[in-house]
Order: sequence, then C-alpha cells, then structure tokens
Amino acid sequence: MKKFSAHFDYETAAYALGHRQIAGVDEVGRGPLAGPVTAAAVILDPNNIPPGLADSKTLTAARREALYDAILTSALCCIAHASVEEIDQLNILRASHLAMERAVAGLPQTPDHVLIDGNLIPANLKGRAQAIIKGDAKSLSIAAASIIAKVARDRIMVDLAQQYPGYGWEANAGYPTKMHQLALLNLGVTPAHRRSFKPIHKMLYQDKSVTP
Repeated sequence: MKKFSAHFDYETAAYALGHRQIAGVDEVGRGPLAGPVTAAAVILDPNNIPPGLADSKTLTAARREALYDAILTSALCCIAHASVEEIDQLNILRASHLAMERAVAGLPQTPDHVLIDGNLIPANLKGRAQAIIKGDAKSLSIAAASIIAKVARDRIMVDLAQQYPGYGWEANAGYPTKMHQLALLNLGVTPAHRRSFKPIHKMLYQDKSVTP
C-alpha cells in the first residue's frame, strides 16, 4: 500500500493563483451504525502550522488530542454535523456533504479556495473547491480537518455511550464491531442508531413485512 506524507503543496499552489484563505475539509463517521456524521473545516496559518499533522487514522488517540488543541489555538476552525435523522432522510453521502458545507459556512472567515478530502465536491462548494483523493494523507490542511473531526465525533460518541450503555461506543465510535452487534441483539435499537443502514433496518422491519 502506497504511503503518503502530508505536505503544503496544494495550499502553496492555491496561494500562487491569488487565493488567500484556503480551507481543508474532511468528515468522519460515514461507516458507523450510530451517531452523527461530523465534518471540520480548517484554515491553517502558513507561518504557524503545528508539527506532526497527518491523517487522523494514522495517529494515536493521545496524539490526536494534543494536535486537536494545537490546531484550535493556531488555525481558524469550524466543526459541523449532520444528525442521525438527516442521515436517514438524505442518505449518508448527502449528509456527509451537508456537514462539510456547514463546516465551511461556519468558518470565521470565508475561504476563497477549499480542499476537500475525496473524489466528490459538495454541491454548495462547487466552483471554489478541489477534491483530493486520500487528501487527509496528502494535504496538511485536510489532515488538520481530519484530526478535528475525528476528535470531535469521538467525544460525541463517548457522551452517547453514557446515555446508551452497553454498545461500546466509547471505544468503537458506533462502528459495527462484534460487541456493538451483540448489544444490538441483546439491547435493541436506540434513538442514536441510523435506521436507514441495512443492519438496523433489518432488525426493525424484518418481522414486520406484510404477507399478502
């Protein structure tokens, strides 16, 4: 598997084109069975970039927490979400894009260029955004956004774990681990579960089909 090292080349290229406020955007939480999808937008200060920025998935929890604080104190940031209800209503891709759009809109300064992790640009960001596949491993701004989004969502899932104990969300963040799946069988579906996701939908409706 090819490994990438996050750099500032995409941002430098955007500066060369005359852009001055460049935001990196990433989301976390597409795969879990429970909880919101969370996005972050980050405008780094090119003269004060926290060392060690990398794709959040490659960092330890302790390192993410330290970088989270460093990013918040040195950069412009916004965290935004799409709720479980919105995920079920829109579908997970559109809800993820909605969270991204909200994160960009919530920045204290409006970016004139946006770097998006992935291969699709949310509809409301078209015309001023660039999609970068595996961007969280390539762009320092997107890497910073991935860290902010990951830590923020993990904290939400820890809080939800207190409300709905037994599912292990403080450790699995709502992903379908064995513990989570066993808890679904034993404890049932909570209001924090995504009803449009197949395992949850099947549990809720498999015994309620109407036979003609």
